[in-house]
Amino acid sequence: MKPLEGVKVVDLTTYLAAPTTVRVLGEWGADCIKIESAKGDPARTQGAVFNMPYEDDENLAFDVANMNKRFITLDLKSKKGLEIAYKLIGEADVFVTNTRTKSLTKLGLDYDTLSERFPKLVFAQVLGYGENGPEKDSAGFDVTCYMARGGVFGTTVNKGDAPMIPTNGFGDFQVSLGLASGICAALYAREKSGKGDKITVSLHHAAVYALSTGVISAQYGNQYPKSRKEVPNPFNNVYRTSDQKWVVICCPEYDRDYEKIMTLLGRTDMVGNSRYMRCAEVNAGHLNHEVIDILDEAIGKLTRKDLMSMFKANDLACEAAYEPLDMYEDEQVWANHIIAKIPYPSGERYLPTNPVNFGSVGEPEYRIGGSQGAHTIEILEHLGYSQGEIGEILASGAATGETKLKK
Repeated sequence: MKPLEGVKVVDLTTYLAAPTTVRVLGEWGADCIKIESAKGDPARTQGAVFNMPYEDDENLAFDVANMNKRFITLDLKSKKGLEIAYKLIGEADVFVTNTRTKSLTKLGLDYDTLSERFPKLVFAQVLGYGENGPEKDSAGFDVTCYMARGGVFGTTVNKGDAPMIPTNGFGDFQVSLGLASGICAALYAREKSGKGDKITVSLHHAAVYALSTGVISAQYGNQYPKSRKEVPNPFNNVYRTSDQKWVVICCPEYDRDYEKIMTLLGRTDMVGNSRYMRCAEVNAGHLNHEVIDILDEAIGKLTRKDLMSMFKANDLACEAAYEPLDMYEDEQVWANHIIAKIPYPSGERYLPTNPVNFGSVGEPEYRIGGSQGAHTIEILEHLGYSQGEIGEILASGAATGETKLKK
């Protein structure tokens, strides 16, 4: 039995963070229904942005956040469309959305309204900037709320360079697991109290939390951004090999490992060098860049493979800075089901799996997303509408049946 079997989720989401939360809940066994407007989730056509197909039977840019769901199209601004939504939510345990609160209030789908009608409902919302403050109603996305305002761009940049260029949704996917954990906690609490709860996770807050070490240390003078030439421990740094690949060395006990590393890198002339062998003295004398220059030169003569083999054979933490194509060939990835192979018309395609594993459950089931409104009629029938009523609902536009993507 999957951990969330029997849990019903209604999804009113777009793009990445909130819909991916529901995808994960579906993998854990929840029955998930996604409500879309007639325009559809804009993510359905995001494949074009990433040079990928976006067709009804192959749309991985959409599926990555929307697998394991059924789809209904409703006009929530119509009386009948809202009635149908209320019926769906009335059967649900969880309502997930990233619609801004002002819009939810206009629709009658805000927390206060829903909690009054459905006291046991768990209401879960992804926000840009949080529930309070001057930006609470501002438009926001991963790249603005998480990467920019949350400090990731400004903190992780190599000082003097342009900010990193992350893959889209870098913060969204992290937020999705945060919201999923809150939902599960609320469901557990409801078992004892009989009452639902309101769960929110903002992109802004999640980013600041992820940067906790930088945030707490900055007040003591540990300022960011940093240059790789100035890091406090030269053995905790990134280096480029002769084949123009980046590697990451993480050997926090600098004093212990100094002579071992210098010897392995062929710099025996540095062994016993009192100028560089103590990390505290390196920092006190601002000699960090000198040590890093020495390491740059030595590592720049080795291939990534040779450096990795040397360090791992000597139990020194070192790892290649992988790119996506490297991951496809990584034995560790496949041994731990970090990426799944999903059948599509063009062949098997790779999809990262969510990182939470249950000992009692095998590999999750991945049901690829369907066309917009693919399950509208089926869901209306389940809600008790007669064939005649369904015909009237569809004719009025309060709900829409299956709609194929157009390019």
